[in-house]
Amino acid sequence: MSEGYLTYEQSGVSIDANDEMVARITRSLARTQTPRVMPLHNGFAGLFRLDYNEKLFRKNYREPVLVACTDGVGTKIKLAEMAGRYDTIGIDLVAMSVNDMIVQGAEPLFFLDYLAVHRLVPEQIAEMVEGVAAGCRQADCALLGGETAEMPDVYREGEFDMAGFAVGVVERRRLINGSRIGPGDVVLGLASSGLHSNGYALARHICFKKGSWRPEDRPDELEGRTVLETLLQPTRIYVRSIVGLLAGYRVKRVVHGMAHITGGGLVGNVPRVVPKGCNVVIRKGSWSVPPVFGLLQKAGPVEEREMFRVFNMGIGYVLIVARDFADSIEDKLRRAGEQVWRIGKVTGGTGKVILK
Repeated sequence: MSEGYLTYEQSGVSIDANDEMVARITRSLARTQTPRVMPLHNGFAGLFRLDYNEKLFRKNYREPVLVACTDGVGTKIKLAEMAGRYDTIGIDLVAMSVNDMIVQGAEPLFFLDYLAVHRLVPEQIAEMVEGVAAGCRQADCALLGGETAEMPDVYREGEFDMAGFAVGVVERRRLINGSRIGPGDVVLGLASSGLHSNGYALARHICFKKGSWRPEDRPDELEGRTVLETLLQPTRIYVRSIVGLLAGYRVKRVVHGMAHITGGGLVGNVPRVVPKGCNVVIRKGSWSVPPVFGLLQKAGPVEEREMFRVFNMGIGYVLIVARDFADSIEDKLRRAGEQVWRIGKVTGGTGKVILK
């Protein structure tokens, strides 16, 4: 480079680091790709065949409806920055979108990510993308592509943000929208793996400001785990359990509605699928609440009502099912590896969730 001329790197953006990053993440992407992903050397977009194995596709999808979701992981990224660990946060990113998608009865097809950083460190980005790829493998979808942006004027040293985008498909007649929910239906709850990716502004405030813990501290309530390990526990992905379950039934007669329990907790998410003429009555104490929630409630202190408005409280996913099929659905979900509890029932009402 001639003396006196500016370079992109002098302004804070490294093209060489980007090239190294691409080389590092190629293998992670390849491990998620199915035969539906079409090879495209040096393309500007990813290609995904809807007609792969055309006979099978036409059998399963006569009126295919595409389902799309997007989300991020909120302030949980601050804990990844604190820990200097970037793989688990990628699993969270995938989980937040694909767990939303399956609520409609869809199967995820592919995922795209967007990573924005202060400075592009190839090994750090590779760790993030490997986490995203791990989440995609759990969700049986392809990591089709993504974008990494180096923005030193926007993010401070060590800071980053990420967003994810998922696309799936469902047969039109098998769409689940909650319209069949009615009095007498049974409410099933699937265990969360912890906080998942919601409520972290409050959790971080309690743990590191109000509670004065250090990240490496091991409160007795956490049964040997550190505070940071507990808060970084990745979100559980329910795709295989739910997609496998739905494949075995004439869906609308059996599974009347589902909800992904994210920000707003049970009281904020379940009403999104409940008709106005119904209430959902949930029995507190009918499931095992992970100890981290008790720790946060006591250390805050936080009122119980607020805990249920902010956190999932140990239930990451809800199914509202026909009473006659509740036993068989519970059995199938347990055999799929889920912890499942009967946590309530549907009554007549005005579209509310009532905690008892």
